[in-house]
Amino acid sequence: MVRVVPQGYEWTVERFGKYTHTMEPGLHFLFPIVQGVGRKINMMEQVLDIPSQDVITKDNAVVKVDGVVFFQVLDAAKAAYEVSDLEQAVIALVMTNIRTAIGSMDLDESLSKRDEINAKLLGVIDTATNAWGIKVNRIELKDIQPPQNLIDSMARQMKAEREKRANILEAEGLRAAEILRAEGEKQAAVLAAQGKKEAAFLEAEARERLAEAEANATRMVSEAIAKGDVQAINYFVAQKYVEAFRDLAHSQNSKFVMMPMETSGLISSIAGIAELAREGLSSPQSRAAGARTPPAVPGQR
Repeated sequence: MVRVVPQGYEWTVERFGKYTHTMEPGLHFLFPIVQGVGRKINMMEQVLDIPSQDVITKDNAVVKVDGVVFFQVLDAAKAAYEVSDLEQAVIALVMTNIRTAIGSMDLDESLSKRDEINAKLLGVIDTATNAWGIKVNRIELKDIQPPQNLIDSMARQMKAEREKRANILEAEGLRAAEILRAEGEKQAAVLAAQGKKEAAFLEAEARERLAEAEANATRMVSEAIAKGDVQAINYFVAQKYVEAFRDLAHSQNSKFVMMPMETSGLISSIAGIAELAREGLSSPQSRAAGARTPPAVPGQR
């Protein structure tokens, strides 16, 4: 007559074999012979192991797949009377849908999209088990194992792919290094050409200024000679004489040179040139220009 239902369970009550109501956890009273306990249903979340099975993928690869299912009974009467063996029915339903889900994928997809497979299985199984009064909370594929020869082939493929990427990266590095080296050589050549250009420009400017200075000096000496200043031409001729002698002394072709080095010989040579210049100034063409120039003192050098 007295029944105590433990926590986490619900018992169904039958009257002459027909379901009448469900007893929740606690103390209950039944009429002997008329009423009796039908099924004792576990209302806690339960875990079912899905046994391993061979599944053929879309690309005809055979893999072994197993999993686990978490479910909970929400309606004890449906779980007791709508299905004969609840656990076996859930296992069979999950195994069938695993074959369907993986059979529609290639091997690479089945190995890399496990979360997608789990979500797809959960939606299908939960919808199919609503009539049984249970709620499927989670489905997980524990292992997807290809055959050993396929694993070896995948390992070789992965190794070849990594070697390919390494070779590509090495080639790209060498190409970048060559490009940088060529850019450096190009910049160096440009800078060297610019340096030569600037040096040539400065050298030409220096020669131009030297020529201008030489022209100015010649013009000043010419003006002095035109005015009758003989000392200017003496200085100019002496300077050129000394420069010519210096160039002759530093010449690589001359081995031995004999020239008068005494001062009197050098001065007499300069004096002779001065006399020639004086005669040129006293010619009829320059006499009119030197009419206002005082006569030269005899013996002046």
